Amino acid sequence: MAKDEKRLRIGVLGCGPIAQAAHLESCTKARNAELYAICDVADDLRHRMAATFAPARSFSDYRAMLDDPDLDAVIVATSDAFHIEAARLALAAGKHVLCEKPLGVDIEEAEGLREAVTASGKLLQVGHMKRFDAGIESAKAFVDNEMGDKLAYKGWYCDNTHRYAMTDAVQPLIVTSASARKPAVNPKANLKRYYMLAHGCHLLDTARHLGGPIEAVEAHLTQRFGAHCWLVTAHFADGTIGHLDLTVAVRMDWHEGFQIYGENGSVLAKTYNPWFYKSSEVDIFREADGGWHRTLGADGHFYRRQVEAFARVILDGAPMVGADIDDGIASVRAMVAVAHSAETGRLVRLADATGAV
Repeated sequence: MAKDEKRLRIGVLGCGPIAQAAHLESCTKARNAELYAICDVADDLRHRMAATFAPARSFSDYRAMLDDPDLDAVIVATSDAFHIEAARLALAAGKHVLCEKPLGVDIEEAEGLREAVTASGKLLQVGHMKRFDAGIESAKAFVDNEMGDKLAYKGWYCDNTHRYAMTDAVQPLIVTSASARKPAVNPKANLKRYYMLAHGCHLLDTARHLGGPIEAVEAHLTQRFGAHCWLVTAHFADGTIGHLDLTVAVRMDWHEGFQIYGENGSVLAKTYNPWFYKSSEVDIFREADGGWHRTLGADGHFYRRQVEAFARVILDGAPMVGADIDDGIASVRAMVAVAHSAETGRLVRLADATGAV
């Protein structure tokens, strides 16, 4: 694809797995953006990625990258624990930010970033890339413009036992380094927390994106034979009732999707593992004509489409269609509320949720 003459110059912070599998390639493929710089403290990893993706600049020090006047924006592709501070430093340096999901791991810390975004006058977008799935986009358009009142929302995100055999076949070989910066605590030491942050944020953001704000949740967690299953009743602000299923890992195919029942029709969706770059199969039933309709999602590179939409807002003043600071905070708040409800067995209002996931 030919590049636009006007392009957003992006620096990627972190050269770890998510950068290698998604963000570095997305910046090089995006028609209105370019991979201007990369930054990582691990010299061996940074040199390898620089040789592979050929950015204009390569930095071992994040502040030095932020001081570069030719840098327009930063993608924060670090471990979750470092997201908030990295985003705050970038905003203070006058750079736009695309921050990997989740925005943070703690409600108060995430809320504290809102003031920094407002004061900077810069764009902060959270990397809930499923919003750039063509099938999900078609569902969103139908819900917003044609469905009328919603009755119920059902969503599920079920990782499976065979996913790594599948993804290893399609992802690039992920390069690691002993010198990589790691959080003080291994994120996988607490699998309940890790699964909620890694997978629950997708389930909850898609529910909010299509169903609107969630006011309260009632969650139950079952753990057996190494698997975790959260079943969540979600109370949406408009009166819609929701049922959410987060299971890691099911003994079957990757199982992800949603159903929405509304006044003027319904939506049935099957979503694929994101590394297959295959858009969701979304079937929309319109009561008006008694027929099913499906959008062909030929372009399934959600990460590249996410970068291009981010760049359009900055370069062209296009409307914001990705997840903003409020969406990012709401996702963290919802994850905390689900975790607290599962622990206490009580309904938890999101407005009352505090602390960390």
